[in-house]
Amino acid sequence: MIQINDLDFTYSRQKGLFNGLSLHLEPGSITGLLGKNGAGKTTLLKLMTGLLHSNSGVISILGHDPKNREVSMLNDVFLVPEEFYFPSISIQEYVKAFAPFYPRFDQALFVRILEEFELMAENNLQKHSHGQKKKFLIAFALSTRCRLLVLDEPTNGLDIPSKSLFRKILAGSLDEDQLVIISTHQVKDVENLIDKILILDDGKMIFHQTIAEISQKVCFVSGASTDMEGAIYGEAVPGGYRMMVQKDHAETEVDIELLFNAVTNGKKIG
Repeated sequence: MIQINDLDFTYSRQKGLFNGLSLHLEPGSITGLLGKNGAGKTTLLKLMTGLLHSNSGVISILGHDPKNREVSMLNDVFLVPEEFYFPSISIQEYVKAFAPFYPRFDQALFVRILEEFELMAENNLQKHSHGQKKKFLIAFALSTRCRLLVLDEPTNGLDIPSKSLFRKILAGSLDEDQLVIISTHQVKDVENLIDKILILDDGKMIFHQTIAEISQKVCFVSGASTDMEGAIYGEAVPGGYRMMVQKDHAETEVDIELLFNAVTNGKKIG
């Protein structure tokens, strides 16, 4: 699905952002791409989708070099950007114009998601709020059934009920041959969806593990300051401490935010 080898990239007159970055991803997962501001998450997504070109190295997306932007790749890849613009047309006019570019577009799925998001097909997109526009874009993206879906900060602009609905819809709308990459700072919004975690830091992929692999190595527990001595990493929280410790008992849910802070502070997992 995605194969990146020795990727180098720099913006003009700036130091190199990526130097020898490599990555391999297969279909059948929802992968979270995490990183601090400026780590290169959005840049990497644009390189994957052909919106930027690397200085050197190899990027293969569904067997294609994305910089060539071949139709046979573009009709199976959909990017939901953090910032977007819609023309002054209705939802149904937009779908009529753009759905034909995606051979696997599922009209029945689109209608169902639109209903769940409480959006009317005849409404003009320009008259929608930012959150409503984001919900429409997510609905359209999922309905393309593209094998690669790239979502950059998908929950930004959504209210709390819509975030919950987004999780439900995404979890119930995917096929096994699809790969979803979610780049986000809002980890709590998507932590129950993600089954693989990538952490990008200083232009390098410093972490790449599945939730199952993490759960086999460490536990996430709460305790007092006296429990911190044996912890791999911990942070003060109201009422005590939240800690990541070596697994010595039953599995716990992965605290992705704590894991991210641990890894970016140089802590090793397993």
